[in-house]
Amino acid sequence: MSDYKTDLEIAREAKKIRISDLAKERLSIGEENLIPYGHYKSKINENYLKEIDKKSDGKLILVTAMTPTTAGEGKTTTSVGLTDGLNYIGKKAMVALREPSLGPCFGMKGGAAGGGYAQVVPMEDINLHFTGDFHAITSAHMLLSAMIDNHIYWNLEPKLDSRRITWRRVVDMNDRALRSIANSLGGIANGFSREDGFDITVASEVMAILCLSKDFDDLTERLGKIIVGFTRDLEAVTCKDIKADGAMSVLLKDALQPNLVQTLENNPAFIHGGPFANIAHGCNTVIATKTALKLADYVVTEAGFGADLGAEKFLNIKCRKSSLSPKCAVVVATVRALKLHGDADSKKLGEENIKALEAGLPNLLRHLENLAKFNLPTVVAINRFPTDSDNEISKVQEVCKNSGVNAVLAEHWAHGGKGASKLAETVIDVIDNNKENLKFIYDDKDSPEDKIKKISKEIYRSSEVTFSPQAKKKLNEISDQGFDNFPVCMAKTQYSFSTDATKKCAPEGHSMHIREIRLSAGAEFIVAIAGDIMTMPGLPKNPAAYEVHVGKDGNIRGLF
Repeated sequence: MSDYKTDLEIAREAKKIRISDLAKERLSIGEENLIPYGHYKSKINENYLKEIDKKSDGKLILVTAMTPTTAGEGKTTTSVGLTDGLNYIGKKAMVALREPSLGPCFGMKGGAAGGGYAQVVPMEDINLHFTGDFHAITSAHMLLSAMIDNHIYWNLEPKLDSRRITWRRVVDMNDRALRSIANSLGGIANGFSREDGFDITVASEVMAILCLSKDFDDLTERLGKIIVGFTRDLEAVTCKDIKADGAMSVLLKDALQPNLVQTLENNPAFIHGGPFANIAHGCNTVIATKTALKLADYVVTEAGFGADLGAEKFLNIKCRKSSLSPKCAVVVATVRALKLHGDADSKKLGEENIKALEAGLPNLLRHLENLAKFNLPTVVAINRFPTDSDNEISKVQEVCKNSGVNAVLAEHWAHGGKGASKLAETVIDVIDNNKENLKFIYDDKDSPEDKIKKISKEIYRSSEVTFSPQAKKKLNEISDQGFDNFPVCMAKTQYSFSTDATKKCAPEGHSMHIREIRLSAGAEFIVAIAGDIMTMPGLPKNPAAYEVHVGKDGNIRGLF
């Protein structure tokens, strides 16, 4: 029984099939089109991606969630479980997920390969170095950083003003000490000292470019458009201006190709591209999603954190830029998390508490209301925990039904695809009856300030939006540079609709303060940083890294 086994133990017991056999038998991909990374993971050759471009598309299903809590919601677990459930009822389905970051793996959140009997494997590889994509992104980003400082050192044309460098460094680890630094110290031989800082790799514009590019040529062109700083005359200087785009694209050539793995039930899965929908756009790559749609009748993909962050960006950024259009959204909810939003005692979540559950349900309903604004039909997946009572589950289903949404009990964590078969059937029914066309919250022609205000008021329910003087100045610069038509990527706490992480459930009427604006000219969006969110996370007092080690038997311990 899963109650007595850890995720890691379950993953190690998986009866995996060789990736070459999986590709051939399930996707009709020959071995010549694979770039294997061992026996159980592989990249798909870019030439094959071009060959299947004319195939018809399957139907896309977006998995998102209520506002996250420390109790966990199981969005990735549900994405995997739903995919296995669709295959269980006889549909040809695959899942397209995001790659985990090392920061959360050794920090607080842990891994991101699912859980229980709804996982992707090889779990340890996926959660650690995998196929090296994040290392390639970090290296490409840092190559540009090195070339910027070298450009300044040799006083090359166009002459960068070292006071106006906008490009920060990255590392795929939570390290608060690197948020603000001074570089080039130690004398003239090391260059001209200046203020600098690090973000986590998933917040890199290079990550966003990789995720949004349609092919290698598009990737290279986007890299060239990155604005790294300005001259003394306030002329923008790009990556192409300092001749870094070609070398960066070489480092990213293999990383651009999607990674193929499998679920515990041997169903195909793509895992490719960036997490962190609180500070980035938080979606897997367009290439992986579009390739999956050519290979399966149904494709399940996920968006990070709650629907107010992940789904909003998936729809307003990824779908807008790629012409993708999901036919259904699945909103993951748990009784435990809903009770926490209703101020239940975190130490007593295993006890039935209808009062706290009812107090927390407005959070779920808020997300359902928001998704309806996109004309996106929804299904609620109640990701069951063993301590959930029948009365609590019935209450969630009753309240959702009164709002016109089916809430389906899903037990994939304990029973895999069979446990998600009812959810799969409900999703298929919603897709078959969906006649709506996707719409966006704002128009391209809206000013960036208006886009920020529309998201803040329509999705977060803010009563006002304020901007720091620096943010206002940057918005004016963006307008002068002709980038007003770009979508907006909001960066804010994932734990609340507001910028205050302690305001749970469904707060409204709050003020949204935008402290910083960043332009991602290559990714083609504008980042609005709200409240006190950091683009470089820190480690908690007791990081998960304390428990991670290699046992005497040679196996990894403590990874989850």
